[in-house]
Amino acid sequence: MPDVRLASPQGKWILLTTVLGSSMALLDSTVVNVALPRIGHDLGASLSALQWTVNAYMLTLAGLILLGGSLGDRYGRRKIFVLGVVWFAAASLLCGVAPTAGILIAARALQGIGGALLTPGSLALIQASFHPDDRGRAVGLWSGFGGIGAAVGPFLGGWLVAGPGWRWVFLLNVPLALLCVPVALRHVPESKDDGTHARFDVLGAVLGALALALLTYALIEARSGSLVVALTAVAGLAAAVAFVQVERHRPDPMLPPDIFASRQFTAVNLVTLCVYAAFGGFFFLTALQLQVVAGYSPLQAGTALLPTTALMLLFSARSGALAERTGPRLPLTVGPLLCAAAMLLMLRVGPHADYLTDVLPAVLVMGAGMVTLVAPLTATVLASVDTARAGLASGINNAAARAAGLIAVAALPLLAGMGPEAYRSASAFDAAFDRAMPLCAGVLVLASALAFALVRRPAPGCVRPQCKRHGSVTAPPLEGERRE
Repeated sequence: MPDVRLASPQGKWILLTTVLGSSMALLDSTVVNVALPRIGHDLGASLSALQWTVNAYMLTLAGLILLGGSLGDRYGRRKIFVLGVVWFAAASLLCGVAPTAGILIAARALQGIGGALLTPGSLALIQASFHPDDRGRAVGLWSGFGGIGAAVGPFLGGWLVAGPGWRWVFLLNVPLALLCVPVALRHVPESKDDGTHARFDVLGAVLGALALALLTYALIEARSGSLVVALTAVAGLAAAVAFVQVERHRPDPMLPPDIFASRQFTAVNLVTLCVYAAFGGFFFLTALQLQVVAGYSPLQAGTALLPTTALMLLFSARSGALAERTGPRLPLTVGPLLCAAAMLLMLRVGPHADYLTDVLPAVLVMGAGMVTLVAPLTATVLASVDTARAGLASGINNAAARAAGLIAVAALPLLAGMGPEAYRSASAFDAAFDRAMPLCAGVLVLASALAFALVRRPAPGCVRPQCKRHGSVTAPPLEGERRE
C-alpha cells in the first residue's frame, strides 16, 4: 500500500512534479489560440493551417490519452510520465524553431503524443504514491494548481506573443521540463500493476485516431470540393466503423462498448460532446475575433478571457456541492443555456469593442455557465458507472470532450463561410464570426435539451469526484482509478 504522506517533504516534491508536468499540457491547450494571428502572419499560413495548429495537438491527445494511462500501469508510472515530459518538451522545442507551418503542425501532433503520456501519468502518480487518507486532498491540490495554470495560460501567452514572440509560447516548456524531470527521478517512487497482463489495444487507438484525422482533414479542406476530400471523408467514416467493430470484438478494448449500457453514462457523454464542441469553436474564434476585428493586442486578448477561468476556479467546488443536493439535471440544463446566452452576447464584439460594456458581460456569463455545468458533468459521469470503472469513465469523457473540440475547430469555419484568408480581413472575419456564434449557441441549446430529457439523479452512495477545483476550458477534469 502506498504510504507517502502529503505533509512530508517527499509528498510535496511529488505534488510539485505532477503539477509541473500536467501544467505544461494545460498551458499549451490555452495559450496557443492567443498566438494564432501572429503565427499566421509570420509563417504566411492560411486559416486551415491555423486550424491544424490547434487540431494536430488535439488529435493525437484525444486519440491516445486512454492508451497513455494504461502504459504507465504496465511499464511504470514514473517511467511513462518522465518519457511524456521529455517527449513533450522536445516537441515543444521543435514547435518553437519551426520554419514553416507544415513543420509546426507536425510538431504539434508530436506534442499531443507527449500530452497523452504525461496528463494521465501525473494523476496516476498521485493515486499510486500517496497514503489513502491523503490521496483525495492531493488530487484536489493537483487539480486546483493545474486550474491556475490553465487560467494564467491566455494571459501568459498574450504577454509572450506581444513581447519575446510567439515561439516562446512553446519554448517555455523546455525549462519547465528541465526542472520537472530531475525532481521526478529523485523524489517520485516508481510503481506499476504487476498483475496487468492484458494486451494493449493498439489497433483500436490507431483506428480511432485515424478516423478523427481523416474526418478533420475532410472538414478543414471541404472548401475545395475536390474528389480527394470526398474520398477522405468516406475513408474517415470507414475507419470509424472499423473502430467500433474492433472494440466490440477485442477481449480488452480501449473503449469497452458495454460501458455505454448505462443510459446515464451515454446521456452525459452526448451532453459533453455538444458542450465541448461549442466551447472549442468559441475559444478558437474568440481569440481571433478580439485581435483581428476588435484590434486588441495579444496581451489584451489573453487577459480578456481570464474571468471565465477565474470564476471556475473560485466556484467550481461550490457548484459541485450544490449539484449533489439538487441532482445534476438542473445544472446540466441551465449551464448550457447560460453559455449559449454568452455566445449571443459576443455578437456585440465588433470593431473597436469596449471591454467593459461589450466583452466582459459575455465573458462573465460564459464563466457562470461553465461553473454551473462542468462539476456536475464530471460527477454524473462517475456516478453512472461502478467504482472500479471510474477512471475509465472519466478518461472516455475527457477524450470525448477533446474530440468534440477537435471536430468543432475543423467544422465551424466551414459552416460559418470563412475563406482561407478570412483572418486577414477584419470585415470578412467579423461577418463569419457573427454567423458562427449562433451556431455554437444552438449546439448548447441542444445539450440543454438532452440533459433535461435524459439525465436523472444518480443512486445514493455513488462515486464522487476528487477534483473539486478546476479551470480548464478544453475538457472536463480527469479522474483516476480508485486505489486501495
